[in-house]
Amino acid sequence: MSDLPRRDPRQEWIARNRLHPRHAEVLLAAGQGAASEWWGPGGLVRRNPHAVGFVGPNGVKRIDRSGTQQGAGGGGAATPPAERKPLVEIEAPDFMVAVVPDMAGGRLSGHDRDLLGLARQLADADQVARGAVVAVVFGPHKEANFGEAGIDRLLHLDSPEVAGYAPEARLGALILVEEAWAPRHWLLPDSKLGGGELGRRLAARLGERPATGVWQVAADAEAVMGWQCTARGAAGALDIRRPLPRVALALAECAEPVSETRHAAAELALPQPLPSTLSRIQDFGQVSVDPSGVALSEAEFILSAGNGVKDWPGFHHAAEVLGATEGASRVAVDDGFMARDRQVGATGTWVTARVYVAVGISGAIQHLQGIQTCDKVVAINMDPGCDMIKRADLAVIGDSTQILEALVALVAQAREEKRDAA
Repeated sequence: MSDLPRRDPRQEWIARNRLHPRHAEVLLAAGQGAASEWWGPGGLVRRNPHAVGFVGPNGVKRIDRSGTQQGAGGGGAATPPAERKPLVEIEAPDFMVAVVPDMAGGRLSGHDRDLLGLARQLADADQVARGAVVAVVFGPHKEANFGEAGIDRLLHLDSPEVAGYAPEARLGALILVEEAWAPRHWLLPDSKLGGGELGRRLAARLGERPATGVWQVAADAEAVMGWQCTARGAAGALDIRRPLPRVALALAECAEPVSETRHAAAELALPQPLPSTLSRIQDFGQVSVDPSGVALSEAEFILSAGNGVKDWPGFHHAAEVLGATEGASRVAVDDGFMARDRQVGATGTWVTARVYVAVGISGAIQHLQGIQTCDKVVAINMDPGCDMIKRADLAVIGDSTQILEALVALVAQAREEKRDAA
């Protein structure tokens, strides 16, 4: 018998045809049904793009990024992606890098995660001393994945003194952190959500000259602290380079967020209680704002309509009930259904919403460019193969009119149950 390898054209055809009933069996026999992910020799995660996902009932391949599903031949319950990452624990750090995230909506935003990535970069770069990232979080939160963001120590302060808008009380808490651990660097987001103001107050109290508008940090042997930062000045028209100071206020995308490792996020406690000082600022709570009057560039929840919307009064009613700011695709604006200032996309307004719901929008490249920084994208569309469905974190296939009506009914029911419970 010859030792030459023999090919079976029929088996190869079955292996290429994922709709064939023997597709999984042939892949497993050919050795292609192994786990979709494994750790390579260099410590990086390797993925088999042919094994990721599963075939749905309609013959369309689905990819579940949560890790609960596996490709053919997985053979059992999947390990959550967070547990597959190596755990990094720092028992006795030599120095600290303190981060004060904005925690908009009670969760780490993309800006916060970029800032934590920068802190991770500063803490891990020292080859002699080992640093740890400590995050100072004020008020209640809904975040459950602090360790995946690169946090080694978590100081959660949830007392009434620091609740709401209380910059003086929060500054006093940061001063206690400074006295207890003396962080090598203080990193705060340069944003309008409180991080910019608190960072400037902290720098003034510590007598530091802060770096604001930082968008890049690089190692520099000639710098005093070993780092050189690049910040935006002159209304964003000029780049200013200087040694990285102790207090830095960074912009979004200042660094890559942590994705390859998970950290302990061990709880910390202040060695002494917060000072009870009489604040000169009184917080009366949030002011109710009409969502229709919020600019698209500042809106956190956007309900956007496209060519697939046929019931426009129902769409406007859904936006009013949900408390969402209305947006639109270029087609809906050109057809006269929405005003020009409601257009989302590269030719309209670039949005940074935490939740963006695209109703009947196919997903032209200009529109996808305008929503690329949104945290969560929900798509409602009749076409399961459109580009917006591929971009969405959650997709609902069906008639938009019926789906919005059902959503409005569920919201009304939930509010009624809440009133009855109260």
